[in-house]
Amino acid sequence: MKVGLTLPSFTEDPEIPLRVAAAAEAAGIDGIFVYDHLFRIGRSGEMRPALECTALLGAVAAETTRITLGTLVVRATLRPAPTLATALDTVVRIAGPRLIAGLGAGDEDARSEMETFGLPMGTEHDRVKRLRAALREIADRPYPAWVGGRARHVGLVAAESANGWNRWGVDPDAFALEAAEVASLVRKLNPDPSSFTTSWGGLVVLGEDDDAARAKAERLHAGPGTIVGGPRFVAQTLARYRDAGAEWVILGPVDSEDPDNATRIGEELCTRLR
Repeated sequence: MKVGLTLPSFTEDPEIPLRVAAAAEAAGIDGIFVYDHLFRIGRSGEMRPALECTALLGAVAAETTRITLGTLVVRATLRPAPTLATALDTVVRIAGPRLIAGLGAGDEDARSEMETFGLPMGTEHDRVKRLRAALREIADRPYPAWVGGRARHVGLVAAESANGWNRWGVDPDAFALEAAEVASLVRKLNPDPSSFTTSWGGLVVLGEDDDAARAKAERLHAGPGTIVGGPRFVAQTLARYRDAGAEWVILGPVDSEDPDNATRIGEELCTRLR
């Protein structure tokens, strides 16, 4: 199983995610992934800025040499499909074969971003239609396309038109059920089911041991569903996703700006999971 790390996007300083990316590559992590948001609302209600997804991905591609790069996930409703394809084509010219294009249809969590910038949220049907259009636009490009989202929401799209599927945030039991649903669709619909990649992503608070991690999670006000623990506990939890079919697990540290997370994940978690 491969291990990935999400980069901090909610900052005005691009050097922060670049430092984390460099630490991840040095620590031997398999991949680094960027979010696609316009902003996020912080705990105190302030609007947190976000670095634009494809621009950040290009900068990370230029600053690294080995590590896999991806989007988790780029929202098909934010850009016209040809514009998105051009941006990803530009990244692949820099990154070469290291790119994974994760695409999503967007969900209700994105409504405030879309409406603030005057973009139509649309119905679920509208958003899935845009996702299909984006996948058609990047078909036959020299990089794999994953689809992110609930199996019920986009499982059929992933199985028919993509090279992989990502599910964010659910526990191992729920992931196992959805992964089985997607796998069944892939066997029926995908022209090359053996090359289809199943992955999971979610938030984590990692400490030197379980007690340190719990104290850290309390300081960070980590939300429900966050995996909290030392390397042994987190590795055991991630192994359940592997056993449920995940070929990648992609971790989003709550304190994502700290490069020490990348070092700990690479040196203490990856060795336990491979």
